[in-house]
Amino acid sequence: MRIDSSSTAAAILPLVGGPANVTSVAHCMTRLRLGLADPSRADEEALRAVPGVLGVVVDDGSYQVVLGPGVVTRVTADFEQLLARPSTADELGARGAELREERRRGNATPFKTGLRRLAAVFVPLIPALIGCGILAGVNGLLVNAGWLPGLSPALAAVASAFMALIAVFVGHNTAKEFGGTPILGGAVAAIVVYPGVAKVTAFGVTLAPGQGGVLGALAAAFLATRVEKWCRGRVPEALDVLLTPTLTVLVTGLCTLYGLMYAAGAMSSAIGTAANWLLATTGAFAGLVLGGLFLPLVMLGLHQALIPIHTTLIDQQGYTVLLPVLAMAGAGQVGAALAVYVRLRHDASIRTTIRSALPAGLLGVGEPLIYGVSLPLGRPFLTACAGGAAGGAFVGYFAMLGDKVGATAIGPSGWALFPLLAGNRGLGLTAAVYAGGLLTGYAVGFAATYAFGVTDRVTDRVTARVTDDVTAGATSRGSVSGGPGGPTPRRSS
Repeated sequence: MRIDSSSTAAAILPLVGGPANVTSVAHCMTRLRLGLADPSRADEEALRAVPGVLGVVVDDGSYQVVLGPGVVTRVTADFEQLLARPSTADELGARGAELREERRRGNATPFKTGLRRLAAVFVPLIPALIGCGILAGVNGLLVNAGWLPGLSPALAAVASAFMALIAVFVGHNTAKEFGGTPILGGAVAAIVVYPGVAKVTAFGVTLAPGQGGVLGALAAAFLATRVEKWCRGRVPEALDVLLTPTLTVLVTGLCTLYGLMYAAGAMSSAIGTAANWLLATTGAFAGLVLGGLFLPLVMLGLHQALIPIHTTLIDQQGYTVLLPVLAMAGAGQVGAALAVYVRLRHDASIRTTIRSALPAGLLGVGEPLIYGVSLPLGRPFLTACAGGAAGGAFVGYFAMLGDKVGATAIGPSGWALFPLLAGNRGLGLTAAVYAGGLLTGYAVGFAATYAFGVTDRVTDRVTARVTDDVTAGATSRGSVSGGPGGPTPRRSS
């Protein structure tokens, strides 16, 4: 059923304290992220009851309403329209920046702030990574099958152009996030991919276009923001428009050529080598650990630290071997949810939540199941992690045998990752290994949750609640109808 986004937005606004309490609005793939001046004014229970809301998460100054993919984009747009009305716009604009910054200073740790800023740099790139990754996969199929040879070069150009220039977009977003001029960040990051760097020698080594990749672009743009801010405070205003951008590009560009590209290139190579070694040498164990810990990382927001690593691997090798392993955590979550659905057959509320959230879970969007099912029940969250660990170990074991499973883009997982799969042994075997990992995660997550995840106490509590509800309904009907014998007494608790 399609959610009415305008009604959902209108229902959410008063439950988060009204327009005066909202200091910022943003969204990711599944969540409406709100900055609230006073989070205590939000009614979390009422929010959870709003049709279309799949969960609520509070994370260091960010109040997050889980809505699911697609829906969140529409609801955010309608929510922003509500805030932009004349009655609220002036107040929002006057108080927003100050309150948001004050709350972030009071509640955010430097580590989590750093992760959020990294995410702000890379998350906007995900749609292009997905689109270009799928096109690259389609083109690979056409080339291998020998179909449409005249179209393949055009598809290759369309799919590869973004990845060839991704450093420029990273530099633009980095400068924007850290308070610099975005176009200057893009300008210094473009040095990393400019073909002319092949004529430059640093530390006795001739540079190569693209050396350092996204890490080099990130470092260059961050340095550019520092240089630019330094210049703004010292260059006379009359000369600022000429000297500040010139000095920013010159100083940062030279530092990039004679230091950052070399250092970032070494770091990028180390990341690729470490990831390949980890799976080739300790694949099953590494998959067990990574698959088992990924759900807690998502819950805490720490998975954002992996985004630059995935992007580096894609830029360097064409695919990331870590994402398919981490995607097994979602498979364990799905298996656990199915077991809860079977065990708590009398709990209509939980079963309804699972039915609505399961399609998203199968496509790799795990937050609705995490915050709507497994975390509130407790143990199913741990047994879901066990399912993820089993699936990760399965994929890791085949990596030890030399069968790499990678993804050409980040963002999707679950069944949505199939169009983005890539490997070193052909698409058929790669897809088979990944599917085997998903099935293993489903099976172990289901079995562990069915056996250990739903305790008798939880089952008894649910049964008692349902009995009370049924008895209350019978009491109400008997009282209204005035049937013989009077109202049916409720069971004492």
